[in-house]
Amino acid sequence: MRGLLLLFLTFALTTQAQRAPQLGYVYPAGGRQGATSQVVIGGQFLGGATGAFVSGEGIRAIVTEVAKPMNQGQFNQLRDQLRALQERKLDVERAAKRGAATTNVWTAADEKQLAEIREKIIQNPPNRNVAPALAETVTLRVTIAEDAAPGTREIRLVTPGGLSNPLVFQVGQLPEFSEPAARAANPDLDRFLERLGRPPAPNPTRSEMRIRLPATVNGQIMPGTVDRFRFHARRGQQLVARVQARALIPYLADAVPGWFQATLALQDAQGRELVYVDDFRFDPDPALHFEIPRNGEYILEIKDAIYRGREDFVYRLTVGELPLVTGIFPLGGPAGATTEVELTGWNLPTTRVTVDNRDATPGVRTLSGPWESWAANPVLFAVDALPELTATAGHHELRTAQVVSLPVIINGRIGQPGGTDVFRFEGRAGEELVAEVMARRLNSPLDSRLQLTDAAGKQIAVNDDCEDKGAGLVTHHADSYLRATLPADGLYYVQITDAPRRGGPEYTYRLRLSAPRPDFALRAVPSSLSVRAGSSAPVTVFALRKDGFTNAIAVALKKAPPGFKLSGGEIPAGAEQIKLTVTAPWFGPEDPAALELEGRATVAGQELVRPVLPADDQMQAFFYRHLVPARELRVAVSRGFGRGRGLKLLSEVPVKIPAGGTAVVRLDAPARAFANPLRLELTDPPPGISLGKIASAQGGTELTLRADAAKAAPGTKGNLIVTATLARPAAAKGKAVAAARQSVATLPAIPFEIVARTK
Repeated sequence: MRGLLLLFLTFALTTQAQRAPQLGYVYPAGGRQGATSQVVIGGQFLGGATGAFVSGEGIRAIVTEVAKPMNQGQFNQLRDQLRALQERKLDVERAAKRGAATTNVWTAADEKQLAEIREKIIQNPPNRNVAPALAETVTLRVTIAEDAAPGTREIRLVTPGGLSNPLVFQVGQLPEFSEPAARAANPDLDRFLERLGRPPAPNPTRSEMRIRLPATVNGQIMPGTVDRFRFHARRGQQLVARVQARALIPYLADAVPGWFQATLALQDAQGRELVYVDDFRFDPDPALHFEIPRNGEYILEIKDAIYRGREDFVYRLTVGELPLVTGIFPLGGPAGATTEVELTGWNLPTTRVTVDNRDATPGVRTLSGPWESWAANPVLFAVDALPELTATAGHHELRTAQVVSLPVIINGRIGQPGGTDVFRFEGRAGEELVAEVMARRLNSPLDSRLQLTDAAGKQIAVNDDCEDKGAGLVTHHADSYLRATLPADGLYYVQITDAPRRGGPEYTYRLRLSAPRPDFALRAVPSSLSVRAGSSAPVTVFALRKDGFTNAIAVALKKAPPGFKLSGGEIPAGAEQIKLTVTAPWFGPEDPAALELEGRATVAGQELVRPVLPADDQMQAFFYRHLVPARELRVAVSRGFGRGRGLKLLSEVPVKIPAGGTAVVRLDAPARAFANPLRLELTDPPPGISLGKIASAQGGTELTLRADAAKAAPGTKGNLIVTATLARPAAAKGKAVAAARQSVATLPAIPFEIVARTK
């Protein structure tokens, strides 16, 4: 028990000034196979960074520098010291010139101190032009092995405060060109240097750069700047240029529209614009295709659409005679079979491939194939277990509707602007029908609209857009979904069209017509966890319920590294989320461990098993929130102090709390472990539930839980997260300020259920 007490108190005292690191950008956001480069990561709470972790094999990252700008108070203190030293030195020099006596002296140590203070101010000054969330930087030396797999990775920093959020880091195969890392202008520093008689600190030059094709170019856009890249091209070359900006940093919390809106222009040698793009269909990251008309010099120009900029306006631009897939048909295929897929795009080595789904499970997968090389983009492909067919031409009206039998998935396209595809099926009174479109979520530009009518043309249901919270990178949820009960026996018609009345070969879709198929998907937030050895960390698991699914879902660790445990792993029936905890072993792995979770539920006697995909809850443009998918769920375990059994619940769970009454929970920990300055608190408790008395009991601690009968109804289920917090005195000149509290440890989740109070 003494080891546990020492764990809490020492951990609290050593971490009260530490917070979890938050990354804002990484620049450059990638590198070439076989190369070593300098990479700068900007963010907040990065002090003491000890390492960087990159997912996958073949990349090594070493911290070479950590920089944190001094705050204004520190700057003022150094400035006052500098002024005092300068005045004393000037007094000594004046006295020496006049041959007069002075009480001041000037020594070699004083001269050294003067120089050191100057350099401190110059090297690490405050800068009010830098957003606090980007002010701290960590410089890495990143080495990519020659055989490192190309594609998207994730990079995280490890600091005393824990493991950071992930950011995208790309492994490429093209020659890379990088502009110098951007630095925000600092007028205060320039004035300081001017007073010292020194030139202002130089800003990195943001001018035209010469490149050779094919190439990947890395850059950052600062306020009002435009980056230009000059290259030589030959007549007849099919030039493809593709920007990755939002693909690198999906959402900016404090910018509108919530991402770097890049624009791309191709100019001739005289600067005359030949082509301009500001997106690619619905994707904010632009891509262009242009046939070079004559041999000569050309210029690519990239900027923000409204001339914004900041250190986190990072981009990677690939340019050359490179392949880019712009569409596929069909957008998916049946599990257990192969599917012939038609490819469209630019500079493709083939236009037809065979996709093998014989071992694939239903869901959306990323294809790999012979067309993927260099700058080729990822291609999404849906796999399902239902029968499938292809929409045939000429079925655009009720009288010519294509006859289908349910259940079915129809692969089709709105081939002409204003076009409509109509399908007819026979239904029975009381049957439930679900009609769902997969298009935008599979990178099709279609903005679908669905309508269900009876044989007389009377509308039964209609839908334009339906949000899918599992598609965190989609901001315009343009796929349609409707669910309806058929009123009578007879013929019914489903019509699909593009809502803005557009169309073309690329306006492809998958339309599911079936009875409801209750199902679920799961997301775990955050994707990076930091936990002290023997302690716990909270994780929120979101249940994305489909087709009316309401059953409870059991969540468990899958093939977890030794010693990791999960508590509170049940999402109650009907609940959309639950907070559970992951407990780390006393002797965890050196590197951040990869965790996998899975959920299980029973539907109509059949067990469904679904992976829990990692994600991060990100804000867009001050308001909107998205569950942005991550590639891995990683947990960093920091070393504990001493050795103990960890915190355990001694009470049976779920704890039954009477509505309007109390229940007692026993912990295998002494109450003195939670004495001042530590305090136990409930984190985001359900309405009406509160934490009461904390008392010593034989062999541990008793926590009293209360349920307000007016707010907590019988039948309510979930988990309670109890956090040990530390009071940190806050001071302000001339007035008292309430002490701030910081979470320093989390107890294992406590499952509970509100029950009726017995009389």
